[in-house]
Amino acid sequence: MIDKALLLKTRELSDQLVALQTPIRILDAINWDKQIKEEFFRQKCQKNPVIDRAYYQQRDLGFVPSELRQAFSTLQRNIINQLGQLNPIAQYMGKMCSEYKTVLSMLEYRGTPEFHDLSVELFGHPKDLFHAGEPSLTELANMLERPLKNLLIADILPDDPKNIAASDAVRILSEQVNASMVGINVEVMLSDGIVSDAAAGANNIKLNKDVKFSQRELDILEVHEGWIHVGTTQNGLAQPYLTCLSKGTPSSTVTQEGLAVLTEIITLKSTPRRLSKLVNRIQAVTKVIDGAEFVDIYRDYVAQGLSQDESYTLAQRVFRGSTPTGLPFTKDIAYIKGFVLVYNLIRVAIQLGRIDQLPLLLVGKISIDDFRLITQLHSLGVIESPKFVPPHFKDLRGLATWLSFGRFIGDLSFEQLENDYKPLFL
Repeated sequence: MIDKALLLKTRELSDQLVALQTPIRILDAINWDKQIKEEFFRQKCQKNPVIDRAYYQQRDLGFVPSELRQAFSTLQRNIINQLGQLNPIAQYMGKMCSEYKTVLSMLEYRGTPEFHDLSVELFGHPKDLFHAGEPSLTELANMLERPLKNLLIADILPDDPKNIAASDAVRILSEQVNASMVGINVEVMLSDGIVSDAAAGANNIKLNKDVKFSQRELDILEVHEGWIHVGTTQNGLAQPYLTCLSKGTPSSTVTQEGLAVLTEIITLKSTPRRLSKLVNRIQAVTKVIDGAEFVDIYRDYVAQGLSQDESYTLAQRVFRGSTPTGLPFTKDIAYIKGFVLVYNLIRVAIQLGRIDQLPLLLVGKISIDDFRLITQLHSLGVIESPKFVPPHFKDLRGLATWLSFGRFIGDLSFEQLENDYKPLFL
């Protein structure tokens, strides 16, 4: 166990890190104003929006990036000086400081090619490989698209009707999350300041007031935004020493979104169209890297049958922080990338007989890369076990059985199975 004085010093330094991070709002800093959308539609959707570096520079971030970056550098030195360079606590917090400094540099370069480069450094690139000799994320997305497209074209599994007004959705979702997250007290509220349909805060879920929802979508929001995003934030806030676990860095975003997507699938809440949307995000980012512009991505979405409003919103996600003819913001690859990473971690944990460690994925906003360090800090008493644990992680028997059987089935040749079973269908 670690000396109590060192733990108290850890809490002090961690609180300083949280305070420095608090004003950083990446999406607020890079999202486009409503006027940009209105002008795009006034131009009959024929011209790229007018966005350049000057557009971003006029936006007040609430802080000076260079000054805040210097403050993180000072804190990073203090962490090493007071905890020791080889101390696992110092290593964890030091990495967070470094990542936040890169975030601040990325925000400084909004509207320039460097923005994309720093985005790739933080979130990754769709053409990155998980392992040598295996498919890239883009190739995996294309492989996943084929069976999804067959399901969507056949319309065998139609989407539930979006017939719940946002105001009613607030009440319904509030009842659901507070029944399944006892003791957390999650607030569900309306918002007109978010681009997506919904977004999670520390103890709340915001719903776009201009959107109608289906009951299936509310079920997804319960487990995705509630169980994972709000749940891990609250678990981080409950930590006695490493309070910075409540704050997510970009690398932890990948793991967070992966956990959330995995949870959607394991709980049978997700749908083929929902998964197709996540796949399309990777493909859109890839197309922009290969030279597509905003109008190209917008038209692609319209051609897929999406409404003009939704097509604009999805296209904007790819270009926010950049320009309509520039390289993309790569955060949207996080969902499927994170799913693959988390899924494989769980499979290996089962294989090694270490499934008991998996709930530590929920102690806060952590990254897969830091999992060994997190388990070490947990064994030393620096990190406590998560306060809120979703049902599928609380009782791991079902998850272990499902994934163990999936490993066995995955070793069979699907091509041969398809040839043998295809004659059975009309």
